[in-house]
Amino acid sequence: MKKLLVTGASGFLGWNLCQAATKNWEVYGTYFSQKVEIPNISLFKVDLRDYEAIAELVKTIKPDGIIHTAAASKPNFCQTHPEESYEINVAASINIARLCSKYNIHCAFTSTDLVFDGENPFYRESDPVSPICYYGEQKVAAENKMSEIHNAIAICRMPLMFGHASPVSPSFIQGIISNLKANREVNLFVDEFRTPASASAAAAGLLLAVEKKIKGTLHLGGKEKTSRYDFGLLLADIWQLPTELIKPGKQADIVMVAKRAPDTSLDSSKAFSLGYQPLSLKEELINVSI
Repeated sequence: MKKLLVTGASGFLGWNLCQAATKNWEVYGTYFSQKVEIPNISLFKVDLRDYEAIAELVKTIKPDGIIHTAAASKPNFCQTHPEESYEINVAASINIARLCSKYNIHCAFTSTDLVFDGENPFYRESDPVSPICYYGEQKVAAENKMSEIHNAIAICRMPLMFGHASPVSPSFIQGIISNLKANREVNLFVDEFRTPASASAAAAGLLLAVEKKIKGTLHLGGKEKTSRYDFGLLLADIWQLPTELIKPGKQADIVMVAKRAPDTSLDSSKAFSLGYQPLSLKEELINVSI
């Protein structure tokens, strides 16, 4: 079997991706501060900001593909810790690109729909980027710098994602579920729209990008646009939780450190044509609830 290296294996997406990849790949993963164990996967503690450290690992494993999911992905953290998050989101990504170029390894990089300002959805790959927070700016910088260094790279812009939590990193739905089960109200925005995808669908899209050796930008959004509020209602209905506890709110009602874009819905028709086929939101949420 070919070898796949997944960075950020302890994170929500990386953890789900590693398990999905074992069907067709011999999988290796990296983590830094949060150690996890995943059956049939070799995991290594490494600081991706340390070029020599990651170079030694790549030299030892000799991967046929790398999927770079490791990131400081909380926009508020990036906004308040710009230098620290830059090292993780940009400098570490440059290290990965340098090694992929050196050893001619195809790479898929996980960017974000937050490279857009949310004013002109649905967003295609060819649309100009327009980030309004440091996290989005850092991802744009990483996209550009990695592409300059290595031409065999798929820049995969990921949507809002949900699914089974890793042992150390949940998705946003776990907080909603736990609050509703505890009979606590949940306030969700009626004026923030995304094209969510499950972790399993996102993993399938990333693996497709590596297996088909796709180059350039690829949007891996889900098939449906929804507000966070409507998503919460659907989630509660499927999990048989009290929908009356879900209260509508607006972005303007909440003061946040990082600006929130109103609608970063992705046009993922290019990925769909290549074989990326997420299920409906209802079907994806049912699969998570099983």
